[in-house]
Amino acid sequence: MLKKKRGREGAEIPSSSLADIAFLLLVFFLVVTTIDIDTGIGLVLPPPPDPEQPPPEVRERNMLTILMNERGGILINEQRASLQDVQEIVVRHVTNQGQDPNFSESPSQAVVSIKTDRNTEYEPYIAMLDEVIGGYRVIWNEQARQRGYTDYAAYRRVEGEPNPIRREFPMNISLAEPDPGS
Repeated sequence: MLKKKRGREGAEIPSSSLADIAFLLLVFFLVVTTIDIDTGIGLVLPPPPDPEQPPPEVRERNMLTILMNERGGILINEQRASLQDVQEIVVRHVTNQGQDPNFSESPSQAVVSIKTDRNTEYEPYIAMLDEVIGGYRVIWNEQARQRGYTDYAAYRRVEGEPNPIRREFPMNISLAEPDPGS
């Protein structure tokens, strides 16, 4: 008796649940993935000035002027400075308490004015702005330590608002517009 050879059927991979698996993987990666969102520079700007009211008078002594050219060169009160010097000079200016005539009379009157060239790149500008803000953080941390806290963040967790340190040492930063011709 001769047996007939049957033709073998091709092996198939069951794909009925493939769509379900793909959907679950898609949901998993959407939930797990973090999307980097540009939030910009975290500064609270004052309200626009009243056009009929003259700007407040700021004594020259209380103004720390920082100029940055298009190549990232820095002038602080018309003296060349490096990026590493900015934080220390800001701390000296704000905490002067009227001692040095080249710096501010009091922390509440101290203003840091930042002006750049129109062609200044963002990276050096942001690095310099970080140094200025870092100067204020150094001051606030020192004030919190004098009040018995480990740092300013610990002080904020306990004390909350209103904030006497920020009232005594306000962050007065003026971001001046570049000149139209530069």
